[in-house]
Amino acid sequence: MSGFGLGLHSPGEKILQRLLIIISLCLCAQLVQAKELPDFTDLVEKQGAAVVNVSTTQLVRNTQSFQGMPNLPEGDPLYEFFRRFAPQLPSEQESQSLGAGFIISSDGYILTNAHVVDSADKITIRLTDKREFKAKVVGADKRTDVALLKIEATGLPKIVQGDPRVMKVGEWVVAIGSPFGFDSSVTAGIVSAKGRTLSQENFVPFIQTDVAINPGNSGGPLFNMKGEVVGINSQIYSRSGGYMGLSFAIPIDVAMDVVKQLRASGRVTRGRIGVVIQEVTRELADSFGLPRPAGALITHVEKGGPAEKAGIQPSDVVMRFDGKVVEDSNDLPRIVAATRPGSKVSVQLWRKGETIELNVHVGEIADDRSAQRGGASKGSGSSAPARFDSVERLGLSVSELSAEQKAALDVDAGLLVEEARGAAARSDLRSGDVILALRNIPLKSIAQFNELLKQMPKGSSVALLVRREEVVSYVAIKLD
Repeated sequence: MSGFGLGLHSPGEKILQRLLIIISLCLCAQLVQAKELPDFTDLVEKQGAAVVNVSTTQLVRNTQSFQGMPNLPEGDPLYEFFRRFAPQLPSEQESQSLGAGFIISSDGYILTNAHVVDSADKITIRLTDKREFKAKVVGADKRTDVALLKIEATGLPKIVQGDPRVMKVGEWVVAIGSPFGFDSSVTAGIVSAKGRTLSQENFVPFIQTDVAINPGNSGGPLFNMKGEVVGINSQIYSRSGGYMGLSFAIPIDVAMDVVKQLRASGRVTRGRIGVVIQEVTRELADSFGLPRPAGALITHVEKGGPAEKAGIQPSDVVMRFDGKVVEDSNDLPRIVAATRPGSKVSVQLWRKGETIELNVHVGEIADDRSAQRGGASKGSGSSAPARFDSVERLGLSVSELSAEQKAALDVDAGLLVEEARGAAARSDLRSGDVILALRNIPLKSIAQFNELLKQMPKGSSVALLVRREEVVSYVAIKLD
């Protein structure tokens, strides 16, 4: 039997086999050494001293004087009973919480999360050498969850700022914080994703990691392997309140832009143009003639706002703002917010199959104001619809809006969905929705709607501007 299989018998072949095994083991050992896990000890030793514990105290006033006592007027007979026999409660109690932070300048400026110090009456900073300082809040920004603190100290160790933009998904990162009060706890993991958008968080492109983050880690730094801070640990996704493998950090460049404004004025200003947008799906891109799904699709323009004054219309797709590419709809709020209010910038739009450019004067977002659309709640009106008919190509039964319905909805035209079947039902159209436009053409009658649909080829996607309660968005439906 020849070869290097299990049937080798001659002394020479056995020696050769052993040499091959030894060589294989040496190669495996080299591979294991090359792929060994990273060593974080040097990073922690050099940068750990810049991480601090943030302890807050809030005074909570008791509304009841006695433990277990219901809210009773003093004249009630039971009031005297509770006053005599129930244990008396103090008029004020202290509520304490813990978080983390890190020193960004040797003269005592500290960065943490806004929610860590929110409503705090007293803030205590404890360094790794056990020294404690009282801190004051220079400023806090709830929209990005960033707070800047100051302690009276000099010669403090400080962090080195990194660049999250060059960070790659899959690279190692390290967090240091005080989970559940355990100071200077070190956890490690990898970058899971970049540019994540969370609900109600339009201004932060979060860094997602699988680093173990728990209550008490909030406000602590996220380091790359160079020992540079690339983010502030801010949120976790959890069904239990503890770590579940999904952690989110605020990019340090976003936080430092906020810090500059907080140090200068104690507040943050952000730009706005007064539009409501949605994502451009592949079906919507096909409907609007876009070569690929990109940009931010405008579904509503605020009356009298900066966008309307500039000539921006619903159904426009924003491709660039102030020279910056809007690759995804989530990019636009961040880019606009980072633009200085009052500045005049160019906006590149996709409209009716071609690219146009307009100039818009950027407005300012009011402090702690939520973006809301105007308009009345949808009502059925006091009179019956003018017509009721079918739009067979979409599987719809619709009616024309009455004058009362138009007034209640604050619209000039539209069709009320009575029933959705087939393609319309698959696209989540429902009874009670109001179809305002086909692409950018307002729908004033059922006959007009059917005529527009006849001009569209079979298998193409049609974009309908739909209002559901107070939300307006485009829905793409493929024609049967």
